[in-house]
Amino acid sequence: MRIVTATAVVLTLTAGAAPAAVAETGEPGTDGLWRMDGYGTVLALGHGVYQEYQTTAVSCVKGDSARQTGPGTYTADGVVLTVRLTHDRDHARLSADTSVGHRGLRRIAELPEECGPPAPADPRASFDVFWRSFEENYPFFAAKGIDWQAVRDRYRPQIHEDTTRTELFDVFSRMVGPLHDAHVAVQDGDRVFAQGRPGTEVPTEQLDSRVKKFIGERDLRGAPYRQDFAAGRITYADLPDGGPGYLRVSGFGGYTTDDDGSYAANLAELDKALDTVLTAERVRRLPGLIIDLRVNGGGSDALGVHIAGRLTDTPYVAYAKRARNDPVDPNRHTRPEPVPVTPAHAPRYTGPIAVLTGGSTVSAGETFTQALMDRPGGTVRIGRPTQGVFSDVMARKLPDGMTAWLPNEEFLTRTGRTFDGTGIPPHLTEPVFTKEEFAKNRDSAFDRAVSELQRPKRARTATRPATTMP
Repeated sequence: MRIVTATAVVLTLTAGAAPAAVAETGEPGTDGLWRMDGYGTVLALGHGVYQEYQTTAVSCVKGDSARQTGPGTYTADGVVLTVRLTHDRDHARLSADTSVGHRGLRRIAELPEECGPPAPADPRASFDVFWRSFEENYPFFAAKGIDWQAVRDRYRPQIHEDTTRTELFDVFSRMVGPLHDAHVAVQDGDRVFAQGRPGTEVPTEQLDSRVKKFIGERDLRGAPYRQDFAAGRITYADLPDGGPGYLRVSGFGGYTTDDDGSYAANLAELDKALDTVLTAERVRRLPGLIIDLRVNGGGSDALGVHIAGRLTDTPYVAYAKRARNDPVDPNRHTRPEPVPVTPAHAPRYTGPIAVLTGGSTVSAGETFTQALMDRPGGTVRIGRPTQGVFSDVMARKLPDGMTAWLPNEEFLTRTGRTFDGTGIPPHLTEPVFTKEEFAKNRDSAFDRAVSELQRPKRARTATRPATTMP
């Protein structure tokens, strides 16, 4: 169960740290074979090892593995996985510390028949596993107007035993290109195909650096207090003349500069930043807070929910999460699991918030935006629609060693709406880091946010309640 950010999919897709050492004891009763509800996955737990098998109707390929690090816990690539029995010994649930929600597990007696001898690694076999992985797990073909069976009919005849690796990679890329999904990628070593929604720019280090410099020189000039945190991925400033606070978050992870990229290390850095800026004195006097997510490459949804807990005095539901769980029927899903926001045991800001978004607001940047929709206290979104990718990303290994990356989850509002593909729309539309904005030294979305937060409370909340969708 690997949790991958959109930035990782689009940019690097690099491997993480080696699993930690095995612990001596396990969670009683969890050893054995488990079928996951959705996700096309079977888990084998035992002898201090967590082994994933990625299954389709025609294949079974060994996936991620992890070493046990405590009772019922396993660690791989810096992610801590926890398996716990639920109401009896034949049912359990799996969680990852970087993610929100849980995955249901049902005990099975033996591995699927397909998990016998390794699948042939010829081009046709890899094609079939690739196509099946999307056919059985991808939720958005109908919404995107894609006939996936027609895609198979078009490309399968082009594959033969002499098809080269480069040719096969190009075919896979052409197959998924029309999805325009930043959580879909094809990887072969250092070669990666991925793309975002048309008309948007996927976050890069270069874009982030340019925007951060521009904001510092243009928007935060003269700020009486300004500080960077979390390896530069979080910036806070008090705006001049008693204005609102400004909090910029460029990602939900990557907060440490050492080798410990664990969720616990990132959470500690995040709390250090929040404890520094959201002091009791500051949350009392701030007339408003701007949260800038316009260049945000995603990361851990759990970190976003953690921040939301510093922005409310009232518990509420951020969203509900579900996964496609029928390989034949794309309209069947796991039971939606509500994700709660719990007020933090620390100073909390509960006043009006303006959230700045754009097409470079991706993945966990979007789930955090969604988590603030029903926040008590008033939240207005300004800028452009977000990228439109919310799900954790599944890594599907192919018989020939390539990897396909795809989503299979939906994040639902309290009315059952999703924003996959289109992105979350703003209440107030303004240009976001266009060539003209840069050329004319303008930041229309930022200026609009300052103006909105300076409006009288009655005028602001009467026209744009936090729970009203455009």
